[in-house]
Amino acid sequence: MGPMRDWAIFPTLITAIAAIVGVAGTARAQRLPTTVTPSHYDLNFTVDLERASFDGTETIQVDVAQPTQQIVLNAAEIAFREVTIGTGSSRQKATVSLNEARQTATLSVTKALPKGRTEIHISYAGILNGKLRGFYLSTEKDRRYAVTQFEATDARRAFPSFDEPSLKATFDISLTIDRQDSAISNGSVISDTPAADASRHIVRFSTTPKMSTYLVAMAVGRWSCLEGAADSVPIRVCGVEGKQEMGRTALDMTQQILKFYNTYFAIKYPYGKLDLLAVPDFAAGAMENTAAIFYRERDLLVDPKDASLGARKRIATVIAHEMAHQWFGDLVTMKWWDDIWLNEGFANWMESRPLATIRPDWNIAVDEAVDNQAALGLDALRNTHAVHAAVESPAEIDEAFDAITYQKGASVLRMVENYLGPDTFRRGVNTYLQAHAYGNATSQDFWSTMAAVSGKPVDRILPTFINQPGAPLLEVSLSCVNNRSQLDISQQRFSLDPALPETPQARSKQRWQIPVCVKAGSGAGGCDLIADNNQTLSLGPSCVPWAFANAGAQGYYRTAYSPETLRALAPRIEEALTPPERLSLAGDEWALVRAGRHTAADYLTLASGFAHEHTNGVLSNVADRLDFIADYLTDAGSRPRFQGFVRSLFGPLFQEIGFTSTTVDSDERRALRATLIATMGTTGEDEQVAAAARAALDRALAGGPPLDATLSRSIIAVAAARGDRALFDALLAASEGATSPDERYRYLYALAEFRDPALIDRALEYSLTSKLRSQDTSAYFARFFANEGARPRAWAFLKQHWAELEPKLTIFGGDTTVTGALSSFCDAAARDDIKAFFAQHPLPAAARTLNQTVERINNCVALRSAQTPVVTSWLAAR
Repeated sequence: MGPMRDWAIFPTLITAIAAIVGVAGTARAQRLPTTVTPSHYDLNFTVDLERASFDGTETIQVDVAQPTQQIVLNAAEIAFREVTIGTGSSRQKATVSLNEARQTATLSVTKALPKGRTEIHISYAGILNGKLRGFYLSTEKDRRYAVTQFEATDARRAFPSFDEPSLKATFDISLTIDRQDSAISNGSVISDTPAADASRHIVRFSTTPKMSTYLVAMAVGRWSCLEGAADSVPIRVCGVEGKQEMGRTALDMTQQILKFYNTYFAIKYPYGKLDLLAVPDFAAGAMENTAAIFYRERDLLVDPKDASLGARKRIATVIAHEMAHQWFGDLVTMKWWDDIWLNEGFANWMESRPLATIRPDWNIAVDEAVDNQAALGLDALRNTHAVHAAVESPAEIDEAFDAITYQKGASVLRMVENYLGPDTFRRGVNTYLQAHAYGNATSQDFWSTMAAVSGKPVDRILPTFINQPGAPLLEVSLSCVNNRSQLDISQQRFSLDPALPETPQARSKQRWQIPVCVKAGSGAGGCDLIADNNQTLSLGPSCVPWAFANAGAQGYYRTAYSPETLRALAPRIEEALTPPERLSLAGDEWALVRAGRHTAADYLTLASGFAHEHTNGVLSNVADRLDFIADYLTDAGSRPRFQGFVRSLFGPLFQEIGFTSTTVDSDERRALRATLIATMGTTGEDEQVAAAARAALDRALAGGPPLDATLSRSIIAVAAARGDRALFDALLAASEGATSPDERYRYLYALAEFRDPALIDRALEYSLTSKLRSQDTSAYFARFFANEGARPRAWAFLKQHWAELEPKLTIFGGDTTVTGALSSFCDAAARDDIKAFFAQHPLPAAARTLNQTVERINNCVALRSAQTPVVTSWLAAR
């Protein structure tokens, strides 16, 4: 699936919850018997868009391991017509027994099937559902499209199948469709012939390579494509008619990324062609179907004349992620969903490699550090989970698509790559891919390969990060003994809950083997493996003035420095640390505040040193923490003073950068300006910035000079926070009249920024209309919970209209998006109300997310009680 980012929520590119694959049902998934396994599917579909249905016939070639009278496969929402098993004279009719809870069909014959190869023949009927999963219906301007989304367990809704990732097979697919429509699938079109019905035609595709069922793809409708190529591989970027020109940015980036991957991987792109399709209704960010990747429109299409940095970066990142899946996930697939990180963590790690080469000005290393912090934040909770964790039911599989799988998986890979060196790591990756090409693999397969190739104990390091939950905290102290510097390091599990682990015995048992890379004054430093609870590293034969224990910010751990060590480092942060390292230091300090180990005053003192930060990713990270402090750790008496502190802190930098962009500004400078406008105008409540934002927005909406695309979200958000009915009406009209996805979302999501209760209510009512697509509903609601003034009204509205909203909110990960967003509350009454509501309205695929939300609210309540007086005192002492 696509990377775990929702770039629209945070224009500063903070990693957040993205839409992910979802599956309904609470039944335990039944692992299919291994007696019968597939080798090839011949699939034929007749698609009726008008009636939202399809007819199917299929032949599955299977291998029978031992004589049997029954074959069990997966099926859901399928109406079986006729089933026979066998070939030639041995062919016999089968009866079908359905288990809806387990989503299985048992095919039974009177005469036992002998050991060896045979065939299953099935004719059946299915529906094009409105749930954005399986084979479903999408609409655009009253025109219908049929599209598939099969990950994780929904291929069974389109054809009866052995719907498990390890049961790979090849596929022949044909689609009988309306004459004016075209079709896209995994293979290339090998024939297009008229059907017996003159109003239809039959499109046949080439045989696919061996792959899992969840990677099968089909799309039917009036598609229009741009064509290109890279390394002799034909590439198309497609969408609904009239939108193809917005695919040029994606086509150019795809061509560059494919060339990079063909250089990095020993196995060049193995699938012959590559199609990228933008779908009007698509709940996942994107889906890596083999050679036919499907996307939300906003993740593939953009108007190059009005494309913000966020939109361009998002599109490039999603493309790089999904293309990486063609190797990690498609070519080599995890054996079961408990190792989904072998797909998603690897794709998240790999996506950065081509982008850092193609666009070095984008500071991709800072984005990686942001991802690292996001994963560490989730891993600090009691309700986290190991990267490799048992999953069985569709709901459990769904919930595995989270920041632990994506960002922690990628962060741990970067740490090991940094430890081994990029060349050695690359050799190991290629050896792993070559060993398991067109097959399946496990975590152990990967780390055993890496250990063999590198000669280093990767097989001891990775299990400590993959097989156990949580992340280590390194307590670091620098000293000089007999003119030799040493770093004393102890490790324990880091937790926001002081009671976790509950006992010293439990704490001592949880240990990591940690590659730690140190940089220090006078050029000292290096990498070493911290395997014990207490260890000393020598930094050389002289006394160094300072040390930083996460060189490159590649380590997956928190760091707590002794007061003396931090004091020595603090004056040198700007000159001695890279932007990712500065972000890591600030993120660790904030985590120590959240855990009750340091105070908000400690963080504010450190943050004051970032007044001249010119790397946007770093500044936005610090600014977000200050915004949290303003919302939760100030009261009516101290908030105006805190706002004044923010204005005075960033005022000089804002004066330097200015409100208005120039033609020579780099992307980085524009992004920094956007962060400063949002911080000064919202956290700092700067009236001049707010007035400038409203004036610029009014001019643009009236047909005057358009907003700088990269600044637009910040300007609109600042203006909307103080907006009136006229502005609300103008933004709503602008969102509905938008011609590109980026333009639509910048206006649509701004409706959640208003503070006027009447306008908040109007914006919430909009969620009940057909104008808000189901795919957008959960992300739309999440923005209201981020707005302090809208939060209680949004929760009350959600409860009141749950019956109407639930079908939209629970599509493909929307349940985790909404329950996760509720962690913005910070009071016990709201916490108890949330728990009570979802006890009555359970969301099986969001059970752990709900527990995490309750845990975060508890942490916030304790933090607010302990740190609000600290912030007040710190401000008074300034």
